[in-house]
Formats: sequence, C-alpha cells, structure tokens
Amino acid sequence: MILNIIGTWLAATLTLAIFSFLYKDNPFYKLAEHIYVGVSAGFWVIYVWAFDIKPMLIDRFLTTTGIEKWILLIPAILGVLMLTRWFPKTAWISRIPLSFTIGIGAGLGVTASIQGFLIPQIGATLLPLTTINNILLVIGVISTIIYFYFSKEFKGTWKFFSRLGIIFIMIAFGASFGYTVMARISLLIGRIYFLLHNFLNIIP
Repeated sequence: MILNIIGTWLAATLTLAIFSFLYKDNPFYKLAEHIYVGVSAGFWVIYVWAFDIKPMLIDRFLTTTGIEKWILLIPAILGVLMLTRWFPKTAWISRIPLSFTIGIGAGLGVTASIQGFLIPQIGATLLPLTTINNILLVIGVISTIIYFYFSKEFKGTWKFFSRLGIIFIMIAFGASFGYTVMARISLLIGRIYFLLHNFLNIIP
C-alpha cells in the first residue's frame, strides 16, 4: 500500500514536471527529462543483457559444442570492438564492426522492404475493378508512380495523372499526420486521467 502511494506521488510529480514545459523551460522539466532518459537507457541495457547477450551468446556458448560454439566468438569480438569508440586513440577500430552492422542491416532492410512492403503492395493493387474502393486504390497507386517518373515531361494526360498523384500523396500524408496527432492526444488523455483519477481522485 505504501509503495503504491509513493509510486503514484512520484508518477504525478514527474508528470506535472513534464507538463511545466508548457509554461516555459525550467529546472523541473529538465530534471524529469533527464530521469526519463536515464531510466530508458538503464532499461535497454538490462533488456539487451537479459534477452540478447545472456541467452544468445553466453548461454549458447556454454551449452553448444563444436564449431557452432566458436562461431559465437565472432559477434562477441565485434561487439567488444564497438566499445573502442569511447577512446579517441582507438576509435577507428569501431569502424570494422560498424561496417558489418551497416552492411547486414542494409541487406536485411532491402529484403524486408521487398518482401514486406513492395510485393504485398503490388498484390494488393491486383484487384477486380468492380467497386469504387478498388478503382480509387488502383488509380491512386498508378498516378503516384507516374508522379515519381521523371524520365518523361509532364504534359497532357501525363501531367493530369501526375497532379492526381500529388493529391493522393497529400491525402496519405494528411491521414498519417492525423493518426500521429490522435496517438499523442491518446497519451495526453491517459496522463490527465491518471492525475484526475489515481492522484486527485476527482473522477471515478
């Protein structure tokens, strides 16, 4: 019970400290911001240790045998070399593991984009033109692609579909921005509800 009360007061204090930035930048906001960043960093350190390093490296190294065991030393060494970036004289060594990380990430990103976005998007546009939704979807995709096709001068019918592509792009950006705003408002409502319900007990 006491721990719940302390936790509620602490959460309410930090929430109000964050909201104080709406008035102006102040030490209370900076303190809450630093606490948030520090706790987040600490959380991710524990998370990486508990779910990545220990089970995937240490535990597997102790339980596996043969060549698979010694292959685990390669990512371990590359991970240690990344820490050399903290020291100016040996910072250049960190470029070696970073190059592997960036290369592998780029390869996986291209594959994931093709399999996860491009191919499903192409499949989603292969629709029978029997409903208004399907017709708008196909026209939107084609006109958007035409807008990004810069090898031909935009005039006549080509210019019409290019302008139509801009309209579809703006609609998509507007919907995405609206979704982002609504997500932030949802977070704001959650914090206000916490203050009024859990902290002040004004609303049931």
